[in-house]
Parts: sequence; structure tokens; C-alpha cells
Amino acid sequence: MPSPRSCAVIWTKRSPSESSIANSGRSDPSFDRFRSTRRHPLVLCSAFMSEADPPITDRDSVPTFEEGRWSVGFGEVWRQAWPTVVSMTSYTVMGFIDALMVARLGPTEFAAQGNGGLWSFLPISLIFGVLTVVNTFVSQNVGAGRGVQTARYGWAGLWLGVFAWLFLLLPWAVLLPTLFRLAGHEPALIDMEVEYAWILLAGGVVLLGGKGMSHWFFGYQRPRVITVAALTANVVNIVANYIFIFGEEGLPAWGLPGVPGVPAMGLPGAAIGTVIGTTVELLIPLAVFLGPRLAAETGSRRAWKPDLDAIRDLLRIGWPAAVQFGNEMACWTIFTTVLIGSFGTDHMSAGWAVVRYMHLSFMPAVGFSVATTSLVGKWIGAGRPDIAVSRVRIALTLAVGYMTVCAIVFLSARSSLVSVFIDDTVDPRTAANIIAIGSGMLVWAALFQTMDAVGIVYTGALRGAGDTVWPGITTAVLSWTLLVGLGWFLVVRFPGLSSEGPWIAATAYIVLFGVVMAVRFERGGWRKIDLLGDIQHEAARHAPLGPAPPAPDGSAVVRDMVEDQIQGPVGPGGPDSGGSSTA
Repeated sequence: MPSPRSCAVIWTKRSPSESSIANSGRSDPSFDRFRSTRRHPLVLCSAFMSEADPPITDRDSVPTFEEGRWSVGFGEVWRQAWPTVVSMTSYTVMGFIDALMVARLGPTEFAAQGNGGLWSFLPISLIFGVLTVVNTFVSQNVGAGRGVQTARYGWAGLWLGVFAWLFLLLPWAVLLPTLFRLAGHEPALIDMEVEYAWILLAGGVVLLGGKGMSHWFFGYQRPRVITVAALTANVVNIVANYIFIFGEEGLPAWGLPGVPGVPAMGLPGAAIGTVIGTTVELLIPLAVFLGPRLAAETGSRRAWKPDLDAIRDLLRIGWPAAVQFGNEMACWTIFTTVLIGSFGTDHMSAGWAVVRYMHLSFMPAVGFSVATTSLVGKWIGAGRPDIAVSRVRIALTLAVGYMTVCAIVFLSARSSLVSVFIDDTVDPRTAANIIAIGSGMLVWAALFQTMDAVGIVYTGALRGAGDTVWPGITTAVLSWTLLVGLGWFLVVRFPGLSSEGPWIAATAYIVLFGVVMAVRFERGGWRKIDLLGDIQHEAARHAPLGPAPPAPDGSAVVRDMVEDQIQGPVGPGGPDSGGSSTA
């Protein structure tokens, strides 16, 4: 009989990365921060194990006790996700308030803001797709204990943004007037759309740079830097929007005074405020990235020159994500401005009101998706795909719960929600028409909220594993056949459905997309992908990790920027080298 006191003692061994560092007499500061968490023995006692049984060493089949606990997994997911969710939510709230301000100008300006923003974002979305894999490469290198390899991907994202601005965004601005005319919009609407979009595209270089930095910090397990940057930038954006939209006229309906000496610019002022806000969003993380601490840990100040290999890595893995983002944006642009727009300005205004509420619903889920990408990348880099799967399950539960609640709100308060975007000065019959149209659209939006959460989280999980080609191609096929193809068919063949026809197509697309992404992840093909190439996973299988390197435990960006200047770089043996890092 096995002894009740029989124990399997699993000692944490050095990984190949740690052994090579120790043998060379060098130390990777970013690895030293996590090393102390990998030194503790784990003792597993079982009444069903004989004394002759060998120790359990297969890290893929047996998670450590701490890692396997749901509460520990929830804590890690929440620590990584909540700053990201706050960031994404702040963007949504900012856009919501911007839209409320512009809606005070009239239904035409409100529609022009949505259309101009969407068409200007179309080329930007292509580069956004590539930049998402900055998170993937950085997080997998962090998980593998190779923090010094991460800075090159941060700079690659910045340089890619500059090149895209010069050779993609600026030429696209020249084409916009023609594209709006082809969409059949009214001349007065086109003038507003073009002016708004041109300003956004002119400032697109800072938007791309900020997104590249965001994904670097998400991958480096420091999402709070981006939270502070996003919150600060959004406050600046809202204030700047108010100043430039209303100027010295102010907003009497809200009891807000004007700003003396500043002319009211209307819709263009909203675009200027957005560019100012995105500039702040870039400068804050860039200052931290180049600060003494991260310069010591990652060599960020030395890696500034264009690294063609790193840029090639981003393009090699990121092009499918670019296809996914770009195609989806193109299809949603056609959906909103052509299919919905074919029924007139009232339908476009109602549609944009619904889209604003959809942003409030899915953007926090996108935050969970970004966190999932980071955690999946980290645990795969550490050789623990089993823990990566458990983190996906937790993020999925949180996202589905939140978006399901949003669906209930959409259904129960749809008329009141749409009326928020209608100013008191709008003709009552026009207002009633917009509310009726928008209420019908919100019913369809409510139906796909839960499956939207499923698709969003699983897409982030696949991206963290480096599985980007198949999801990108699948998204392109489904979006063009269902969102655009079926939407167009319903508009042409069943005009009696009015603008609800395209929303029926959108529901079919999002539900099927969620199912397909779930099946793709659960089948497990992503386990065969090895992005880092030279990591010796088989050797790492016999070196179980201890608890995961903790997500940031409360350090503020202000401390990084001020304290670092006082103390200088923190390297091995400094305050961060004991595993209780505040980085």
C-alpha cells in the first residue's frame, strides 16, 4: 500500500535561459526581476503514490498548486486585464462624450463625424493589425526570460508607424473626396466628412506610434503605464474638443461657458482635439520607455535605429492580423456609410447612435482580449500552454458576463438610449423617426453581444499564440460574404426591412465568427506554433515554473518618471531584483 506520507518533491530547476545567463557571467535585468519566483520547491503529497514512484516533472500535464488554483488565475488575469479594460473603456467614454458634443451641432455633423472617422481609420486599421503582434513578441520574450530582446520590437512598431503615415495615410487622404462622392452622400455632408478625416489622417502618425507603445507595454506586463497615458490623454482630448468645438460660444444647453478669444470651429475642432489627445497618449509611454529603468532593463535607448529584422518579424506574423483588421474595418465602413447610408441621413444618425453604445459594450471586452494575448504569449514563452488555456477561460467568463449585461440594457432601454444623441432643437418628427429606427437596430445589436465577446476573446488568445493567418483569412471571408454580401442582398431584395436588413446580416456574421474562433482555439492547433524558434521547449518541460511573474502591483508611471531620475537605472541587485518588482 502506498504510504499516506509519500511525497513527490518537484524542485524548480534553472531554465536554459537562466543557465546561459549564469554561465556567461551576465545578467538580464528583466529576467532577474522574475528569477526569485522560480527558486522554491513544490511538495505534492498523495495517499495514492508509492515511495517507488518517480517525481512528477512534466510541466504540461501537472500545473503547480498555486498556478492551478482558479483564484490565482483570476487574480493574474484581473491584474493584467483591469488596466487594459480601463484604458479601452476610457477611449469609449471619450468617444461617447465627443459624439455628444458633436450631436449638439446637428444630425448632419453627427453623421459626418462618424463617417469621416471611419473612413480615415480604414488605412490605420491595417497597421493596427500589424502592431498588435508587438504584444505577442514582447510577451513571449518576457516569458522566456529574454527581456533584452523586447526593445527592438517597440522601436520597430514606431518606425512602422512613420513609414505607414508617409506612404499610406497621406495618399489615402487625397482619395477621400472621390470615395465619399461614390458612396452617394449629399454635398454638404461630404465637405464635413472630408475636413474631419483630413485632420485625423494628418495626425495619424502619433496615433500609430501610441498604439505601438501600448502593445509593447501590454506585452512587457506593465499595462498600468498605458492606463495612465490613456486616462490623461482622454481628459486632454475632451477639454480640447470642448474648447475648439464651441470656443467663445460655449454650450449653454449644458450650462457651460465659452472660452474667451477662441473661435468656435465646430466639427473640425473635434478632430483637432482628438489629435492633441493622441499626442499626449504617445508621449507618456515613450517617456517611460526611454527612461533610465527600462533603458537599463531592455536597452531601449540603444535600439532606436530601424531594425529590419524586427520589422520583418512584425510583418511576417502581423500581416494576417492586418488583413483581419483591415477587412473588418472596410466591411463595417461599407455597412455603415453605404448600406445603412442608402436609406438617408436619419438612418445614418440612428446607426451611429447604436454604434456608440456598441463601443461601450465591446471595448472593455477588447481590453480582456488584449490582456489574453499578453498572458497567452507569456505562458507559451515559458513553456506552459496549459496555464495559457486556463487564463483564456477566465477572461472569456468575464467578457461574456459583461457583454450579456449590456445586451439586457440594450433591450430594456433602447428608446431612451437613442434619444440621448438627439438635441432639443431637432425637429420633433425627425427626432421620433431617428429614435424608432435606432430602437430597432439596438434589438439586433443585443442579440449578438454574447457571441461577440466569445469571438473577441478567442481572437486575442489565438494572436498571443501566434496563430494569425487562419483567423485573418476567415475574418475576411466571413465579413465580405455575410456583413457586406448578405447585407447588400437584404437591402436590394428585401427593401421593406429598411436599414434593419443590414443589421440582420451583422448579427449572422458576429454569431458565426464567435463560433468559428472558439472551435479554432479549442482544437489546439496553435500549440504547434513556435514563434521564438530557438527556445528549447523540451528542456523547459522538465523545469516547472513557480507562480507567474506578477503583473504590476501598484507602481505608478509618475514614480517611474520621477524616482528613476533621482535614483538612476535599477539593475541586478537593485530594488527590483527580488521578484517583487514594481516594474
